[in-house]
Amino acid sequence: MKKVFLMGSLVLALFANTASAQDLHQSQVPSLVLNSFQKAFPKATDVEWELDGQNYKAEFETGLLGTDHDVWYSKTGTLIRHKEEISKNKLPQKVLAKINRDFNGYRADDVKKITEGGKTTYTLELKSFTKEWKVALDSEGTLLSKVAD
Repeated sequence: MKKVFLMGSLVLALFANTASAQDLHQSQVPSLVLNSFQKAFPKATDVEWELDGQNYKAEFETGLLGTDHDVWYSKTGTLIRHKEEISKNKLPQKVLAKINRDFNGYRADDVKKITEGGKTTYTLELKSFTKEWKVALDSEGTLLSKVAD
């Protein structure tokens, strides 16, 4: 009985940690945030809002192919962070050169462009037959992190 209670407590603790963001209806999002979002992304579709800590997060799609975006806004409507799915051929030339030089023979997947605080970072998964890496690079092609996946 003690084991069952302990396991149940563990499961509840795990769910509590993963449910930190709260889903919101658009009517619950402050008008300053909505106005900023609608000006920046007038063609956004499938918009879903969450309260993420003190910030408002919108997950949405753009374009014919449904490019995924995540954006975070402060309660005053200031864009804090923008994460966008991109294709490998939209990476800056210096980033592509670094990948081709250091990860020759790897296939790029799950490519994202992240803009925050005036800086842009690119994250991607690189896969070969034997290894997988999650890497982050800046716009100049400098490797910021490399984690085995």
